[in-house]
Amino acid sequence: MLLEPKVYIVGAGPGDPELITVKGSRILRSADLVLYADSLVSEALIHSAKGGAEVLQSSGMDLERQVELMVQAVRTGKSVARVHTGDPSMYGAILEQMSLLKLCGVSYEIVPGVSSVFASAAALGAELTVPELTQTVILTRAEGRTPVPEREQLRRLAEHHCTVALFLSASLAGHVAGEFLAAGWSPDTPVAVVKRATWPDQQILRTTVERLEGDLQEAGITMHAMILAGRALDPQLVDHGAPRSKLYDKTFTHGFREGTGQHG
Repeated sequence: MLLEPKVYIVGAGPGDPELITVKGSRILRSADLVLYADSLVSEALIHSAKGGAEVLQSSGMDLERQVELMVQAVRTGKSVARVHTGDPSMYGAILEQMSLLKLCGVSYEIVPGVSSVFASAAALGAELTVPELTQTVILTRAEGRTPVPEREQLRRLAEHHCTVALFLSASLAGHVAGEFLAAGWSPDTPVAVVKRATWPDQQILRTTVERLEGDLQEAGITMHAMILAGRALDPQLVDHGAPRSKLYDKTFTHGFREGTGQHG
């Protein structure tokens, strides 16, 4: 299929080549230039690029070089698939690319992908928003070399006592645990860590807030891991009868079903 000459910023999903969207796969198979995050995107997926496509790894390039290549391609009538891991809108560093592309007068389009946070929840068999426990998920990262705004310090976010998903934070586990405890979390609050979600070497670690740092050190997990914390991560919920939602309650009336109006 012939693509419009522009840059397609494509989310490749978390790792499993089958977890790219149909649209993302179509673009990848049709693009003239494929520029991909080679340390994070499956090579098996990249092998689906069309014959004759120029395929380049981005890990050794700075921002300006990446944009230069994309602009040159589009200006010569070619289509570009800029392939990111997960969903590009989450820690994908795409705003800086879009800003320079716009400055150069080059069109772009974002194609969403499956984020590692949801791939991790699936791997754990978890629902992140459980009635009566939490109806909120905070997606964030611990402060390291990249600062976070003062009002988004982890301790302040943790005070909501909802499910918290931490990207790019495995090497800061001690700090993470300390901030949760300082926010009033119980030391035995469930935490689950998924390293390389959906990849063949996926690793799952279940622990608690107080044991998080030691267990990660023992497992040797320092990167490429999602940390999910909160009562919704309790693996026993599925065995002990979790609180039910209103959605399928026989007494609950909504636009598609008339409830009985009676409990029990």
